[in-house]
Amino acid sequence: MKAVHFGAGNIGRGFVGLLLHEAGYEVVFADVNAELIDALAAADSYDVHLVGEESETKTVTGFRAINSATDEAALVAEIATADVVTTAVGPRILRFVAPVIAKGLAARADDAPRLAVMACENAIGATDLLAAELMDGLPDDETREALGAKAVFADTAVDRIVPAQDPGSGVDVTVETFYEWVVDRSPFAGHEPVIPGAHFVDSLAPYIERKLFTVNTGHATVAYTGFLQGAKTISEAIAIPLVREAAEDALRETSAALVAKHGLDEEEMAAYRAKILDRFTNPHLVDEVTRVGREPLRKLGRNDRFIGPAIDHVAYVGTVPQALLAAVGAALRFDVPEDTQSVELRHLLEEATPEDIVTEITGVVPGEALYEPLVAVVREVQG
Repeated sequence: MKAVHFGAGNIGRGFVGLLLHEAGYEVVFADVNAELIDALAAADSYDVHLVGEESETKTVTGFRAINSATDEAALVAEIATADVVTTAVGPRILRFVAPVIAKGLAARADDAPRLAVMACENAIGATDLLAAELMDGLPDDETREALGAKAVFADTAVDRIVPAQDPGSGVDVTVETFYEWVVDRSPFAGHEPVIPGAHFVDSLAPYIERKLFTVNTGHATVAYTGFLQGAKTISEAIAIPLVREAAEDALRETSAALVAKHGLDEEEMAAYRAKILDRFTNPHLVDEVTRVGREPLRKLGRNDRFIGPAIDHVAYVGTVPQALLAAVGAALRFDVPEDTQSVELRHLLEEATPEDIVTEITGVVPGEALYEPLVAVVREVQG
């Protein structure tokens, strides 16, 4: 079996690539980073260091690497004969990945098994987005139908903390021991790919939102609140009582929305969020708050980790979530000159009105229940 994985970075090597290797796939990494691809191509193996209460090291072998910027023909040929295609490139990069996947599908034999395509991104509906980008780039309905018959597009929810790596680690990577890879089984019609490390479910939406609005919301709340308290790492930040309380309060609100929206069990959600908060205390993961907090504009988007669950809280619980609004305020105060979105955010706060900032950044518009509370938060931040 063969898998082509787009994104040879830390998540690609330390999470998706590792699980595909353990499932028996030959993994072909594709990336535009020439230095990284050359290093992988020169290596016979790389180590994944799993750190936690019971740390261990796993070795990945039997992989290859292709520079997708300079050797598209080779990548198309690999996709044409692959069993699985996965991505870990970031949602905004999927539109650049879609055309070469389309070319690979076109090159597949008509009698070949359908290619399983799964985007493993921190976003709701990432595979749907990838499929839409792929189909939109095709010239006509006949071509869309022909290529659509050669692939199965399945959404996923992924979860594993992969911190910034030691510059001297080479292609080795350090990750936490915990992971979750949940895949929507319905598109496969009973013919899911064999990946023991993945969990196939009938309804993916609750798993995606549970992860995004617990792990991502909690992680970002700790990062932004901890940054304001002078903490350097996530484990340092969550050890500060004020920071932990802020995260606990925010996750109680996201849990309430998830329970009301999806019918999840309250006790199970309480145990899940406790587990998530405990993961953030892992002293073996030296994860800087500036890394976790980077790109604040994206994280303050309408469907992302703060505004998304806040909208659901209003809709399904019936009240405005104060702890999530406090986390938004902390995110607005994230001031890191090395982060381009942080710099852009500073300019907006200096030059734009609170009303324009709320609409532009969060997508919340006048008339929505969250609009005025968010305007008040921005006004307070602006002083």
